Order: sequence, then C-alpha cells, then structure tokens
Amino acid sequence: MDAINNSILTWILLVPIAGAILIALLPDRGKLAAWVGLITTLLTFGLTLHLPAHFIPGQPGFQFEVNRPWIDLNGSAEAGAHFSGIAYHVGVDGLSMWLVVLSGLLGPVGVLASWNAIKERKKVFYSLFMVQQTAMFGVFIALDLMVYYGFWELTLVPMAVLIAMYGRKNGPAAATKFFLFTFIPSAPLLVAILWLYVKTGTFSFTDLRVILASSTYSGTAMFWVALAFLVAFAVKVPVFPLHGWLADSFSEAPVALSMVIAGKLGLYSMIRFHVGLFPTQAKAMAPTLIALTVIGVIYGACLALVQRDFWKLIAFATVSHFSLITLGVYGFTLAGRDGAVFQTLNEGVIEGALFVLLGVLDTRYHTSQIASYGGVAARLPRTATFFVITGLAMAGLPLMNGFVGEFLILSGTFTGVSKGWAIVATLTVILGAAYVLSLVQRIFYGPESPLAAAEPVLDLHIHEWVALVPLAVLMLVMGVQPNKWLNAIEHFEGPLTIQQPLTPSGPPTARIVLTSTAAEAK
Repeated sequence: MDAINNSILTWILLVPIAGAILIALLPDRGKLAAWVGLITTLLTFGLTLHLPAHFIPGQPGFQFEVNRPWIDLNGSAEAGAHFSGIAYHVGVDGLSMWLVVLSGLLGPVGVLASWNAIKERKKVFYSLFMVQQTAMFGVFIALDLMVYYGFWELTLVPMAVLIAMYGRKNGPAAATKFFLFTFIPSAPLLVAILWLYVKTGTFSFTDLRVILASSTYSGTAMFWVALAFLVAFAVKVPVFPLHGWLADSFSEAPVALSMVIAGKLGLYSMIRFHVGLFPTQAKAMAPTLIALTVIGVIYGACLALVQRDFWKLIAFATVSHFSLITLGVYGFTLAGRDGAVFQTLNEGVIEGALFVLLGVLDTRYHTSQIASYGGVAARLPRTATFFVITGLAMAGLPLMNGFVGEFLILSGTFTGVSKGWAIVATLTVILGAAYVLSLVQRIFYGPESPLAAAEPVLDLHIHEWVALVPLAVLMLVMGVQPNKWLNAIEHFEGPLTIQQPLTPSGPPTARIVLTSTAAEAK
C-alpha cells in the first residue's frame, strides 16, 4: 500500500496524457476516440478515488507526497547542499484532494456530454481534453511553484484551441479574448515566482510558507508580489470586474470544457498560494476584495435575470456564485473558508449537470435563445426533471448541496466580517432563485412554443443518463451528509489560524497566526 500511496498522484497525471497520445495515434474513425477517452477518464477517476479512501483527516502535512529533485539550478546536488532548484513535488491535503476527485469525475461526464455533440476532428478534441485533464490535476497537486506554473499555463492552451475550433458562432474571437485575459496576468505571476526564488532560494510551497512567515522583506515588494499572484488568480475565477471573457467563452466553448473553464482553478490557487503564502498582504487587501465580491454577487445575479441567451445567463450566474465563494475566502473566518471550499465542489457538481442539460437542449433545438423555448417538458420530461433538481440545488434549497456552502459562507460573514455586507450578499439567494426558476419556467413550462412543437426530438440518451444520475445523487448526498467532505476540508494544510477579537470601536479585526491544520486553529 505504501508503494501505491507514493505513486498514485503520478499515475493520476500520467494516465490522461497517455490516453491523449493513444488517441492521437489512432485513426479518426467513428466513436473510437470517444471510447478511448471514456475508458481513460474512467480509469483516471478510479485512481482519484484512492485518495479519499486512504486519506487520514487531521494528519499534519500533505499526504501521498512525492518530492524528488528535478532541475538543479545552482549545483547544490553535487555540492551536497540543500537542493535549490525545480523539484517534482506533489501532494494533496483536505483542500486539494476533493478537487482532484471532482476533476476526475468531470472527465467521464465531459466525454459523455460530447458523445454526439462532437462530430468533426474527434481525435483533436478528445486528445486535447485529456491534456486539459492532466493540466488541471497538476495545478491541484503541484507543491513546487515552477511546476505549478507550468501546469497553470498548460490549462490555458487546450481551452483556447478547443474554443476556437468548436465555437458555436464566433469561436476564434472568444478564444482570443479568453487567452489574452488569462495569459497576460500570468506574466507578472511568473516574475513574482522568480523574485521569490531569488530572495529565498526555493520554489517549494512548504518551504516558502515558513520562510515568508518569518521574513523581513520589504513590505512594498511583498505587496506587489502578492498582488501579482492575486490578479492572475482573480481573472481565472473570475472576480468582478475581471469577468469580461466569461460570457463569450461560455457561449462558444464545448460543454465538456465549460464545466472546468471557470472557478475551481482560480479559487483553489487563491486559497493555496495567495492566502497561503501572503496572509498579511491578503488581510490588507481583504476589505477591497470583500467590497468587490459583494458587488459581483449582486451584479452577476441582476444581469443573469435579464439575459435572453441561456449560456450567458449561466455565465453571469457563475460570476455571482463565485463572487460569493471569494467572499468566504477573504472574510478570514473558519466557517467562511470551509464553506468556500465546499461550495467550490458544489458548483463543480451543479454546473457539470447544468451544462450537460443545456447541451442537450442546444444539440436538439439548435438555439440558446430562451424565448424560442416553452412547453418543452411535454417533449422532454426526463430532461425537465433533471433540470428542476439541478435548478433547486443551484438556488440553495435546504437538503441540497448548494444550501450548505452558502449557509457557511453567509453565517461566517455575518458573525465575523460585517453584518451589512452579509445582508447584501444574502440577496444572492433571492435573486438566484428568481433567475433559476424563471429559466425553468420559460424553457419547460407554459404554452408549447412553435420550436418545441415543430421539432420531434428524443429525450435523454443512455450516455446522458449515465452522466447526469451520479451528479444528481451527489447534489442530494452532499446536502444531507456534508461532513463526509467537510471532515477533510477543515484539516487542509493552511498557514492560518484566523482569530477575530471584537473591538469596541469597529468591526472584527483578523489576527493571523501560523499553524498547520484547522484542528489546531480550533
């Protein structure tokens, strides 16, 4: 078992890339590429399930860790000194483990959602999708900043290429906007990583966390380094007002890509690297970020209410939901932080199902204009049922997974940050229910539209059933038994103990103390 534990993360990285190479070598014939992609993603998902099965909640440090020198930058290995260079350093804790499992789950869901939607250049699509899987896994498990940066950049290339190639109307323009928005902030991020290496002599996250906590580096320099990290991650979430790329990308991206294009990578990176490495600077930036996130919550929800295209509606709903999660991160409360991580998982499950369902409608009726629909439930009753379940989870119905994360974030904000901000942010619950229920009503109920009446279409195919049923079950199980996930999440390897003594003249002030686990914080 020790041998498996010491190699499982490497296998999780290698299997998708091996699948990509195999698909590239095979002939582009029939469903061959899709079948290889499905087998590869199912095998990868099976490997990710080893992590929660053998994860030990409360154990300090990273688990399943591998740390091997890779590129020696100053000859330290020959001199027998402490290694100073780029290392193959990977590992997971309560923060990253469930995100790895979620990415593994969304792999076969994405392949099944693309089963009939991708009709041309299937080899290219599925091979790049496998590369995208490897890059996402790498972001979540890399503990060497240069290795992390390599995977971070690798996530951008397959996304941009696939949006350009498979866009519904104007793919190249959307891909260009996506690439520029996300790539340009990566240049300052690289400069900041190199600055840290010059000052500390290491790219290791675990070493940097200790060194920076006790350092006396210039406050101004550290502010700019922390800001470079923050902007690169905030664009990828996206945080208001850096969301300009999202609506076009959602409108043009294939369904499998839409599931992973926003949210998880940026939010994880904020928690791990921005807050994790720069807690003092993150605390100083928190008031501005809290204001922007609350604005983003209301702004995204209000724009979602007036959208006529369901892809753009989901894009602005995503801005609202991920703004709320960012509020939980920068509120610096334990409840808010745990709620933010749990809600990130929720959004992956809910949006995965939602994109599959919207893809069903788009491939059958060939339009995303909401006004063209109406009365579709009579033709697609099973699709309507799954849509209602997903919509209720998205709206935060109690006993569904969306409720738990929102409650933790809002309660943490109310008790530990600001009652005013919490009350304003709570409007997302009302506005979210409004745009979700309005979307369900306009598409599936009411008088049957000419489009629905004129198009004889089939309800869910078997591959769509297989993709949707596990996600629907998870929405319920995560809502009823959230501790199965929270037990690991609350023990992630963070640098913070967050204490908030009340001051008589104002709101709580955060005091940050280094610790290894949330259990010690409590």
